[in-house]
Amino acid sequence: MITITLPDGSRREFPAPPTVAEVAASIGAGLAKAALAGRIDGRLVDTSHRIESDVTLSIVTDREPDGVDIIRHSTAHLLAYAVKELFPDAQVTIGPVIENGFYYDFSYKRPFTPEDLQAIEAKMAELARKDELVSREVWQRDDAVRYFESIGEKYKAEIISSIPAGDPIGLYREGNFIDLCRGPHVPSTGKLKVFKLMKLAGAYWRGDSRNEMLQRIYGTAWSRKEDQDAYLHMLEEAERRDHRKLGRELDLFHMQDNAPGMVFWHPRGWTLWQQVEQYMRRVYQDNGYQEVRCPQILDRSLWERSGHWENYKDNMFTTASENRDYAVKPMNCPGHVQVYNSALRSYRDLPLRYGEFGNCHRNEPSGALHGIMRVRGFVQDDGHIFCTEEQILDECVAYTELLHKVYRDFGFEQILYKVATRPEKRVGDDALWDRAEHALMESLRRSGVDFVIAPGDGAFYGPKIEYTLKDALGRPWQCGTMQVDFNMPQRLGAEYVAEDNTRRHPVMLHRAIVGSLERFIGILIENHAGALPMWLAPVQAMVLTITDAQADYARDVVQALKKQGFRVESDLRNEKINYKIRENSLQKLPYLLVVGDKERQAGMVAVRARGGLDLGSMSIAAFAERLALEVENKTSQPK
Repeated sequence: MITITLPDGSRREFPAPPTVAEVAASIGAGLAKAALAGRIDGRLVDTSHRIESDVTLSIVTDREPDGVDIIRHSTAHLLAYAVKELFPDAQVTIGPVIENGFYYDFSYKRPFTPEDLQAIEAKMAELARKDELVSREVWQRDDAVRYFESIGEKYKAEIISSIPAGDPIGLYREGNFIDLCRGPHVPSTGKLKVFKLMKLAGAYWRGDSRNEMLQRIYGTAWSRKEDQDAYLHMLEEAERRDHRKLGRELDLFHMQDNAPGMVFWHPRGWTLWQQVEQYMRRVYQDNGYQEVRCPQILDRSLWERSGHWENYKDNMFTTASENRDYAVKPMNCPGHVQVYNSALRSYRDLPLRYGEFGNCHRNEPSGALHGIMRVRGFVQDDGHIFCTEEQILDECVAYTELLHKVYRDFGFEQILYKVATRPEKRVGDDALWDRAEHALMESLRRSGVDFVIAPGDGAFYGPKIEYTLKDALGRPWQCGTMQVDFNMPQRLGAEYVAEDNTRRHPVMLHRAIVGSLERFIGILIENHAGALPMWLAPVQAMVLTITDAQADYARDVVQALKKQGFRVESDLRNEKINYKIRENSLQKLPYLLVVGDKERQAGMVAVRARGGLDLGSMSIAAFAERLALEVENKTSQPK
């Protein structure tokens, strides 16, 4: 007798080993129809899997993330099936699940076209409607290699050949198509109803540029059409908000091949940069940080002592002079330790907080570069706190409160918190890790926030908190971090004199709020769709003349507002006012100030807020007061 324990604690007994599908059917016809897979003692299996002993079982449906992942993985196989039906000479390689979808790489004699994608998607729909059985088979490795070689699938044969001899090979068959996979998969192709092929891209076989360039087809798949529609709408909105597109349209920055991964900031873009940097500088000043500045290039020996050379040298730019090797700094922490080490420190000096807007350079692969979000040269709002173990908790509580306020000022209300704990390979004893992890978790509890734990995701030198903000589209961006480091102060000889006159190593807290300023500005642009909050906007107001007769008055208005610290420009072109309003509205400026003879004579301005909101006429002083209030309150949009 086989006893199956269900998630609610109830038990079902079967006289012979049942399949997952048979267990689902015994519970109800609805569940049997919805079943995509089973979870046996935490392990995912096909519905055809036969249960040979007493287990705990839950039925996986499309109502949970694992079910959606199974749909996506199965749809990747459906894609490969359709490609082989339409293009028999194409060779299939690898096709995993990715966030919100899947891809599959193919080798084919000519490039696929958008028209090919349409035909492939139509063939996928046709095969899904056939509702063909998806069945698992187990082969011997050498038999599988010979089979795939015999049908011309050299890539599959190579993959299987790399599997240790004697290991069983799992293959999945649907109709005329068979593919290597661990599974599980949906029980039949009819379960795959909502999918769409998205785009084509190139990808090297096994990610090695020395190998053949393959063709990658990306797709998305969902359990419900409304979910896919919402996702596609989000993608359309994300394209509209793309910071690279807006960077050109709003004349903020550009990139070019002469400096890959580096940013050319235009006047308006650099003005935006300065607003972010100066705001963060005030955060430093108001919260006990001393701003420092360290060299761009440091001797290789320092990077070896810090551990970066061993673990990070492939991502570092290097140079040499007078028979000495140097590295351009990829991060600021070793330099901050040198500032700390420049004097004898006492426990009375701690916590000691350093901050730097440090220029860093990392040799990122060219394929990973993405606008100003992923670059090779960037600036971090980098800070390091040297403290005692006993001070970790208080420093983390204060930091979380500070970070929350900063994100809120920039227009982000949703923050996710994660504590990454000790990895298998680490330095320091477990008692030290216990105290550090406890301090981080307790700091978040005291801050009144919920958090998740990421076991084993900490750095080798200590655990960390990761702060992830959500933008207007619900996309997560991990920006802030608080890392506890017991290792680097020891490796670089940082010490302080304790109360008992002994020498001890301080704890080093690595922290950043916005991280890379370039990346954060890209996030800001996309979050606000280019319509930046007035306090951040490079141009806060544009004065528009109706005729040339108001040019001198417009200049006076600009100067009066500039003297009060506001960023104001004028449009004196000999164009119709409606044209100038339309043109400047496309620049997403917070305010347009229209001046005609009536406004000039009365010493007023006609105010239009972003979005076409007519606020009527007001004096320059009243408008300046309005601006000042918005700057003080960090108002997101004019009202």
